[in-house]
Order: sequence, then C-alpha cells, then structure tokens
Amino acid sequence: MLRVGLTGGIATGKSTVGQMFVELGCHLLDSDSLTHQLLEPGQTVHDAVVKEFGNRILAPDGTIDRRILGEIVFKTDPQARSKLNSLVHPAVIQRQRDWLKEMETEDPGGIAIVDAALMIEVGTYKNYDKVVVVTCNPDIQKQRLMARSGLKEDDIDARIRAQMPMSEKVKYADFVIDNSGDSAETRRQVEEVHSQLRGLSDLAS
Repeated sequence: MLRVGLTGGIATGKSTVGQMFVELGCHLLDSDSLTHQLLEPGQTVHDAVVKEFGNRILAPDGTIDRRILGEIVFKTDPQARSKLNSLVHPAVIQRQRDWLKEMETEDPGGIAIVDAALMIEVGTYKNYDKVVVVTCNPDIQKQRLMARSGLKEDDIDARIRAQMPMSEKVKYADFVIDNSGDSAETRRQVEEVHSQLRGLSDLAS
C-alpha cells in the first residue's frame, strides 16, 4: 500500500483535493474531522483541553466553542497553540497510524491518503511514502477563509501567519497542486498526480 500525506495552508483547498482523490479510488482520512471527534464531550482529549483552558472555552451545551478557543490560541496567548497541539496531536497521530494499518489489511495494493494541516510542522510527513502539498494564491486563500469562516481580516491574517509559509511547505512536497484556478484545472492536476501515485503503488505491490 502506498502511504500519501496531503497537506497545505489553511483554506488552500485540501479537502476539495482529497475528495477528488477519493473519486479516483483512493482511501482518505481527514485529520480535521478526526480532531473534531476527539474534542467531543466524553473524549479524553476534550477533558484535557477543558482542564488546560478552563470552562471559558465551553458552549452552553458542553461542547468546546472552537471560535473562542481559536481566539485564545491564535491571538491572546502565544504559548496556547503549542499547549493545545501537545494535547491533541498525540491522539490524532495514533489514530492515523491505526487507520493506515487497517487500510493496509483491507487494500494492500491501494493508495491511502492522510489529510493533515500540520504534518510538516510536527514531522509526521516522514511517515509517508509521498507528500502532496496544496497551494493557492494568497489573496484567494484569504477570500476563501473569509467566506467560509466569517472571521475578520485581522483574525484571518493571524491564522495564516501562525502556519508555516507556503514557500517553505512546498520544499517538502513530492507533488504540488495549485488550487488557485477553477475546479476543472484542479481536477486535471489531481488526475495527473494520481496517475503517478498509481504507478508507484503498482511498482510497490
């Protein structure tokens, strides 16, 4: 089985690209959705995060208010982001490993893709045979983030600045997909990368 890491900057379109790979027959684990699950009430990670940041991050229904937490980790407390990552990342990484093992058993000749925003920053990109980085024009990135999140411009700038610059991320890429254009152009690039990944997977099996 070929293990592929999929990453990129916030709002560059990783999820869109991931779904295109699924449509071509790849298996996909979305680490952002996985993080959402781990932060649900009753989960060990949820309890640890609330213990660290206090009840101020809780919504009335007991769930973690991601907007409040985001305000803290991206703007209020410079150390908070690393604290949050230290609580969440170990559990996410373990789930990723478990999922990859499952996929290896289910489809030994397949392509298993893990979509994770911070794999280069935390070093887990080394766990994959190939790394795909999704990029887009910075102005388009800001427009997309504003449209989907409703955040103010200074909040958006803070979140983009908190991530590794795209010019650095692409240095770790085996393949780069530029998602600045329309969906047809992105799909063309995805199909091209998939063809190469399929060839590598066939060679390995």
